[in-house]
Amino acid sequence: MKAGKFRRLTCESWQQTNFLRTLSERWTFVLHASLSGEDRPLTEEPAALLMLTGNTQNVLQPRSDSDTMDSDLLACLCHTEAENPFPVWQNGLVSACFNQLVLGAAPHAGMAVVSAYYLGTSRCGVLRAPPCGWTLRMASALLVVLLLAADVLLASLLRQAHLYLDVLADGCGVLAWLLHGAALQALLNSSYRRTRGPPALLVPVLLLVPNLVFTLMTFCGDEDLLRPAEPLRLARLVLASTRALFVLLYLVGFAFPCVGDAGYSLQVNAEDGRPSTGEMVAEDGSGCASRLFYLWLNPLLARGRRGDLNRTADVYHLPRKLRTRVVSGYFRQCWEACRGARPAERRDRWPRPVAETQRGVLPLEGDVRLLRVLHKAFGSRFYLLGVLKVTVNVSTFAGPLLLSALVNFVEDKGAPLRTGVLCVLGLFLTTTLGSFLRNVFVFEVSKVALSARAALVSAVYGKALRVSSCSLARCSLGEVVNLMSTDTDRVVNFFNSFHELWSLPFRFAITLYLLYLQVGVSFLGGLCVVLVLVPLNKFLASCILRSNELMLKCKDNRVKLMTEVLFGIRVIKFYNWEPHFSQKVAACRREELTHLRTLKYLDAVCVYMWAALPLVISVTIFLTYVLLGHQLTAAKVFTTIALVGQLIIPLNSFPWVLNGILEAKVSLERIQRFFKLTNQDLQAHYALVSPEDAQTSVLMNRAAFSWTGPDSAAEGEAEPGACRGSLQLRSLNLNVTKGSLVVVVGKVGCGKSSLLSALTGELGRLSGVLFVANREAGFGLAAQEPWIQHATVRDNILFGKDYDAVFYQAVIEACALSDDLSILPKGDKTEVGENGVTLSGGQKARLALARAAYMDKDIYLLDDPLAAVDTDVAEHLMQKCVLELLKGKTRILCTHRIEFADRADLVVLMDDGTIVRTGTPAEILPLVAAAKMGKTEEAGTKKDGSTQDEDDELGPPPDLRVDDDCDLNAEKKQVGGLAWTVYQTYWTSMGGMLASSILLSLLLMQASKNVSDWWLSYWVSSLPSNSSSWMNGSSSSALRSPHLLLFSSAGLLSAPSVPVSLSNDSSRDVRFYLTVYGSIGAANTVFTAVRSFLFAYGVIRAASVIHNRLLDQILQATLSFFDTTPLGRILNRFSSDLYIVDDSLPFNLNIMLAAVFGMLGLLVMICYGLPWVLVPLVPLALLYYRIQHYYRHTSQELKRLCSLTLSPVYSHFSETVTGLGTIRASASSARFEEENARRLEQSQRCLFLSNAVMQWLQIRLQLLGVAVVTSLAAIAVLQRQLGSVDPGLVGLSLSYALSITTLLAGLISSFTQTEMQLVSVERTEEYSCSLQTEPQGHHAQLPPSWPERGTVEFRDVVLAYRENLPNALDGVSLLVRPGEKIGIVGRTGSGKSTVFLALFRMVEINRGQILLDQRDVSTVGLAQLRSRLAIIPQDPFLFSGTVRENLDPCGRHQDQQLLEVLDHCHLGAVVSRMGGLQAEVGERGKRLSAGQRQLLCLARALLTQAKILCIDEATACVDQKTDNLLQQTIRDKFQDKTVLTIAHRINTIMDCDRVLVMHAGKVKEFDTPAALRRSDDSVFHRLVGSLEE
Repeated sequence: MKAGKFRRLTCESWQQTNFLRTLSERWTFVLHASLSGEDRPLTEEPAALLMLTGNTQNVLQPRSDSDTMDSDLLACLCHTEAENPFPVWQNGLVSACFNQLVLGAAPHAGMAVVSAYYLGTSRCGVLRAPPCGWTLRMASALLVVLLLAADVLLASLLRQAHLYLDVLADGCGVLAWLLHGAALQALLNSSYRRTRGPPALLVPVLLLVPNLVFTLMTFCGDEDLLRPAEPLRLARLVLASTRALFVLLYLVGFAFPCVGDAGYSLQVNAEDGRPSTGEMVAEDGSGCASRLFYLWLNPLLARGRRGDLNRTADVYHLPRKLRTRVVSGYFRQCWEACRGARPAERRDRWPRPVAETQRGVLPLEGDVRLLRVLHKAFGSRFYLLGVLKVTVNVSTFAGPLLLSALVNFVEDKGAPLRTGVLCVLGLFLTTTLGSFLRNVFVFEVSKVALSARAALVSAVYGKALRVSSCSLARCSLGEVVNLMSTDTDRVVNFFNSFHELWSLPFRFAITLYLLYLQVGVSFLGGLCVVLVLVPLNKFLASCILRSNELMLKCKDNRVKLMTEVLFGIRVIKFYNWEPHFSQKVAACRREELTHLRTLKYLDAVCVYMWAALPLVISVTIFLTYVLLGHQLTAAKVFTTIALVGQLIIPLNSFPWVLNGILEAKVSLERIQRFFKLTNQDLQAHYALVSPEDAQTSVLMNRAAFSWTGPDSAAEGEAEPGACRGSLQLRSLNLNVTKGSLVVVVGKVGCGKSSLLSALTGELGRLSGVLFVANREAGFGLAAQEPWIQHATVRDNILFGKDYDAVFYQAVIEACALSDDLSILPKGDKTEVGENGVTLSGGQKARLALARAAYMDKDIYLLDDPLAAVDTDVAEHLMQKCVLELLKGKTRILCTHRIEFADRADLVVLMDDGTIVRTGTPAEILPLVAAAKMGKTEEAGTKKDGSTQDEDDELGPPPDLRVDDDCDLNAEKKQVGGLAWTVYQTYWTSMGGMLASSILLSLLLMQASKNVSDWWLSYWVSSLPSNSSSWMNGSSSSALRSPHLLLFSSAGLLSAPSVPVSLSNDSSRDVRFYLTVYGSIGAANTVFTAVRSFLFAYGVIRAASVIHNRLLDQILQATLSFFDTTPLGRILNRFSSDLYIVDDSLPFNLNIMLAAVFGMLGLLVMICYGLPWVLVPLVPLALLYYRIQHYYRHTSQELKRLCSLTLSPVYSHFSETVTGLGTIRASASSARFEEENARRLEQSQRCLFLSNAVMQWLQIRLQLLGVAVVTSLAAIAVLQRQLGSVDPGLVGLSLSYALSITTLLAGLISSFTQTEMQLVSVERTEEYSCSLQTEPQGHHAQLPPSWPERGTVEFRDVVLAYRENLPNALDGVSLLVRPGEKIGIVGRTGSGKSTVFLALFRMVEINRGQILLDQRDVSTVGLAQLRSRLAIIPQDPFLFSGTVRENLDPCGRHQDQQLLEVLDHCHLGAVVSRMGGLQAEVGERGKRLSAGQRQLLCLARALLTQAKILCIDEATACVDQKTDNLLQQTIRDKFQDKTVLTIAHRINTIMDCDRVLVMHAGKVKEFDTPAALRRSDDSVFHRLVGSLEE
């Protein structure tokens, strides 16, 4: 049938040829002559015609039959004239024949030939996953084949004139692309695999681009394209558009082949089977499509959806270029380059992480500007992203322009369909391109910011490890930690703000120009409003910045106070100071809330301006435009509204961007000042020339040292407060022989600890000579205040060294730790809390000594490790550890226990910062006061192998403090979605009525805005001049103009504005419309203002309620909570979590609520304007819900992991600064720097993936927005073709739809951010609701003088700290008579401290009674009980502040009383030298020595008038003479009081009335010292007997 029809068609054409030829030639000639203006004779017509067609040969001779047959066949194929069978140009476009044969079939033929040539390429290599570019090209080729085959089918069904031409061209395409796909597969298995492939394959594809363009233009010019009777025409257009898209993807795949390093695997551990997400590397090795759509995140998202994303080990590793070691190494190279240092060798820009094997890292030295280093390290990559930002900014203006063209098309009934189709395609392409570019820009900027964060955190940590102690004394611990946290974050935020700084003015200027093109000079009305608001915005921004600084300062003070409260919580509870410190914290919080209130109300003004300004500017512009005599049109109105929306963004954002950059500048300067601090210069500190005697280990010659450093005066800086009045070491002469034992003695504050600090380089050398042999190996340091890491006991002892079982066991035995480890639940693998919170003071001292011993150094510096232990334990440590284990090492021991000094090779006597004398024990000891008494009464050895140990701190024994299943290092992470109770908590904290009022005001605000826009639509639709007849005369011609009037003052994509004279009726109508429009706008501003200020008041109220509830619960929590919870974890609630509740959560919640109501308003207006949009909107809404639901699971878990991995970075840094002396003395800085890099890497992994998952969501939501916008535009074009449509409603719907991309992304982003930040509310509520608190009852009839006599009685008291743990007190019964002095002794875990804890009700007893003056203490309120008792704890904790504030925080005593008490404690001279009662003691008493701090705590107790005093060896850190004087003071001042003393020195209890010996929680012995000494079976008798021997 087809052949017959073809023959008939050919014959018919043959018969018509003679008739048509003359007419055609005549018409063509005349047309040509008329166009050229030439006057030619008629006889020239055939020649001219043939010359015009290019066939000059036919002028001279007639055509042959074969030529005629070819022409006729071509004319039949192309459906053209036989005389001109192959025209190039037809109906204003390239002819279909030329397009399909020359531009289509010919390139396809070339493609087939070239592809066939490469089919035989030889194979090589191992088959692996193909690079993404090749995959994309092969997939595109296959899909183009399918689309061409489908087009052949549709063309056959349509049976149009060009049927055979289309079948021929498409058939060639099918064959060519099939061969091309096969060639790609062959090349993929060849050596071309790691390249783009042969360029010859690209040429035919590029030649096909014109064919696709002209094909699409031909389809768009078809008037019958949208006829309902012929849907196949539209289907062919869709197929052609899709084919063009896949060809474009093919070119993208060729341009970006994504071919990486062949040796770099996607997996860290290449194993068989599917890898775990924790074994995969993020992004590296991913293809182009995978990177654009973030497909590489799919395994992680699937794991998060399953709820299996619980640990850092479950997330991807960082890409190679973002690894912490790589970035920090490159940053150091840039630092050296900026310093002008000559590189030793040429290094790669991004070295591989496996190459980072060196343990030592070069310090950042030299006066280098940090900004310059950042510029060199990240500048080129960051500035290149600015080009992308320009493209993104330009793409944002395509929407309003195409909206104007589309509304004009809808209004102009005579406009060609091609215009509408082009507008739809333009909207689709520009919004899609803008979405991808914006997404890429944001993600790449986040990666640069992440690199900068890694570099800065590593650099700050490295600097802290190397800065001299003299320089570091100028900064508090909080300030140094803030450099790593707050200041680094602000500098990192600069990377997000910088491009906005220049792009916002750029967008503002472009928007103003486009507004001018729309409404002419009327835009000046809106500009005037903007200009008036600029100084207001600047004023608001400066006020907000100032209020923010004041608020942060108050916050720092509150957190600092809260830190001290938590560190001293035992002291606070013992002294019943909770109300006082609660008031102090509340006062700081009130001051903070005052500034926060100012900040939030200023924010409310900004929110009001942000929400109301678009309407105010629009009203002003339209009012000016109408009053100038112009007519409003739908195109002008809604294009102007869209442009005003673009105008508001830079206007409101610019002050915040500027403030962010200024904050970054301030923080950069703070970090710069820190980097300028002087580093430790050990080369200058120590003498470089060795002494003549090779046996000399330490040599000092007229050496002088100071905490202020040698360069403080030269630098002209004020002396730091911490060092003002500090002791200086001067004229030191000392010679220590290798392998000798040197004992340094002297009274409290004479400079013993400072001497050891001078040896380690912590003190600055002012003059003289200091030599230390083999100083590079470091020292074995046991500091006076033991520094314990938050790790296991074994890790603390090993301290980074390899485990040697034999030596390790020897150290454990020598340091008397065997018994302690045997009772710990996990032995030496038991984790100790932060700063050793789960260990007693003696255990911490012995653990620090064991760590020093295991270091196996040549020189050991032991700073009074014997002070916190009992006599026999001290003897054990001295004999087994110092004398035997460390035999042959140089040992310098500072101690107050001079009974051990007789074993020294050399004794050094110090006083007032100088060495008074050195010599043998026989020469020096007689000079020391009370030496004989100390030797006769306390020196002794263990007789029967039983060791009396200590329980130094008032807390449960270690076996009862650590839960068997408790991992103190791991904070609990909430899993799953956020519970509704969290929302309910915030709702109730704000107040139900207030929250409801906020929601109502939001609803009214959004409704009024929507009504105002609807009124504009109604207005422009009601104007009689907005008819199609008016538009036909002007707008259509403008649309057909090739220049689109873009730079014409007449208008943009619309008709020129023509002033018209308005009749009286028209004037009344305009006044009516303007009045209603202005009234709605005024109502909107009122609702906006009400909403803004109600919200500000509500969030302040919620912040206040949440903080107060948290503070009350924490102060009322039981002591066991503080024992088992790291203080950093509690501090996080009061610092970062409360900061989020105060500031970040309200900000994001405000955005989320506005986005929710804005989305509701958008959907209502779109559906009202174009109801057919509901058809695509329903499936898109379901897809939107699925996407955000899929995203939220992983996002929440990653956010929680971010929080959990961030805390260890800061806590490790804080721990490092606290133990800086030990770390540097042991030469362990490099190892700690590696540990910081490891922790930072974990934090960076979670943060990077959190950003990536956010962009995964953003690109999908933006593409959904593209689909909505395109659907709306297509529906508008369809409705215009099928029937009448209101241009006003079309403009209204499209103006809303243009913002749907931003609104969709903003909605889920703000919702997710709000939900993530509500986690902080969840964390605070975890402590506010679930903590076990102490009973808060009060005994109303308790006499004020109780207890009057001081009787203490225990009746069968049983106490266990937790269930399933042994009893700490097991049936204790005893009676202490009024005024008795009781000494308490016993081993660790025997229950000594538990007696005090039970008496103070720090832990509630399980059974029995404790009576004070015959009154059961359980019936007395805790505040009443503790205020009637006094205690002197061993741990000498002081608060920052003055001496007076530490002695009498509540201000109950006169200054004279305080001075008398200080004199009794032998502190009068010290306090006077410091500056009196108002002198600052420094952070945690830094300005006082450990012994002086103990004396100050004793002075506190002397101020009380309590009848019962409990003493836990409060003089362990003082010298013997001072101890004797203090014991006499206690006896005199508490002569008629009941005194209970836990004794570590036997002489302190020898004159007690009775001695209580505890064992295993029971009373072993309780009698007078004389009676117990007479009993041969008495434990006390054995102790005293050993002393007498």
